[in-house]
Amino acid sequence: MKGKAGDFTSFERDIASAFLRRITTQAVQIRSLFLHVIGLGPPPTDTQRAGLVRDSFGLHKMLVLLTRAGKIFGIDNVSGKHHWQLHLPNVIGFANDEQMRLIVQRSAKHFPLQPLCTILGKNAVSGNGVLYRFNPITGKVAEGGLVQLDYRIKQLSLLGETEKDFLKGILLLDASNKVHVYPEHAAPLADGMYLYTADLKTAELAGYFVKYAGGQLSSTHIWNARLGGHNSEQQIIGVAGKNPIEHVHSQGRVLGDRSVLYKYINPNLVAFVTQAPDSTHKSVLNLYLVDVVSGSVVFTMTHRKVRAPLSIVHSENWLAYSYFNEKLRRTEITTIELYEGKSQANSSVWSSLQAPPMPLVERQSYILPTIVEALRETITERGITNKHVLIGTASGSIVEMPWHLLDPRRPIASTTQGREEGAIPYIPELPLPTESHINYNQTVARLRNIYTAPSGLESTCLVVATGLDLFVTRVAPSKTFDLLKEDFDYILISIVLVALTSGSLIVKHLASRKLLKQAWK
Repeated sequence: MKGKAGDFTSFERDIASAFLRRITTQAVQIRSLFLHVIGLGPPPTDTQRAGLVRDSFGLHKMLVLLTRAGKIFGIDNVSGKHHWQLHLPNVIGFANDEQMRLIVQRSAKHFPLQPLCTILGKNAVSGNGVLYRFNPITGKVAEGGLVQLDYRIKQLSLLGETEKDFLKGILLLDASNKVHVYPEHAAPLADGMYLYTADLKTAELAGYFVKYAGGQLSSTHIWNARLGGHNSEQQIIGVAGKNPIEHVHSQGRVLGDRSVLYKYINPNLVAFVTQAPDSTHKSVLNLYLVDVVSGSVVFTMTHRKVRAPLSIVHSENWLAYSYFNEKLRRTEITTIELYEGKSQANSSVWSSLQAPPMPLVERQSYILPTIVEALRETITERGITNKHVLIGTASGSIVEMPWHLLDPRRPIASTTQGREEGAIPYIPELPLPTESHINYNQTVARLRNIYTAPSGLESTCLVVATGLDLFVTRVAPSKTFDLLKEDFDYILISIVLVALTSGSLIVKHLASRKLLKQAWK
């Protein structure tokens, strides 16, 4: 029911048109309901016949899966039915070991506009960029379909939503550092954007500033960083940024003395992990936390005698990553938390160009009794629910690990302050109880990735795990606090409500009669 501000000359006309549009739409819906009841309504659409109907809690989703071979599948997450499938010939992943990207430009909530997804890849023959746009619900080609670009894609980013058609534009940086936006009418939204690039082999980072002036977009190289070391032997083996749709509910952490330790919540912070051979320690792993807007290195840490496989997850003010310790022959996971301190530099908005002092860093390492293949955090719509970390193991199981077990502030010994904060005393070994396995006995062979998405319920997070198999489920880290239990006694509560309502009416009548009798005395 939102009005389009560009079509009206005044705010009052926009409000009036939105109200008129709402009344008209509701009248059409009432008419459709009446025709459907008497049997004269229009026949059901293809999506309705297939059962693709939105539910009240946002748990019914269409899974759009893109494979390395260029195949696209549309799968129902409830029934597991394959509703459609496509194939993109001669389309491969990018250089620098980057796979093809699947981007949601418009969701299904802007009816009657159709939802829109875009796949970005590279032409296997020419090496130039390729865009393929389609409807994720039906799998049909939408708004141009396959588009062959005349330049190579170096970096890409998603812009904000446009007022005209509720479409999120795609910002592209080509090999010559020229900037492009698709579709072109979203170009003004790219003004003031920042981009960064990372070369995995040379471990070089570069930052760019995008400016829109005179109807043209231009990029300016503003910073450069080399993480390869003095002999340029280090290579980037892991990059982790924060989820762009993540919401942070709590800005701080309450300590035992009732003071608040504020979180260092930098949305532009990206973690880079490099690895290089070493003559003394065999292999060295370096972690860098870099602000990709200003180019400043916020924190760095070195691990010696460790190597891949590496899995990393980055969220809010914390970071967790796993690796293999060659000296002790075991898998370890290190967690880091960043805090501003007991005062905030700016509580309303974050600016990397005027960032607060370097954060306080809490870090701790734990031992895992299994090999880790994937890490992913749970995410909900408002961020109120507790954060859990999903650990995908080499045996095909997925373990739901509460963050308070990975908390780097766990005290060595039980203290009064630790008990006030609710922190568990530190134990190096992390337990993996059987009841924490969310896939039970349905193991996922050769588990590669875990993906999470919020649902309409704040308590529930949707989970998809991919490997040779596909596993779909949902988890509730803080239990289903916004749902009634299945054994809820509706009859009893109805009787209680009726009794209370009847009792209040009877008491009101008796009180009024008493007042009337007292008035006649």
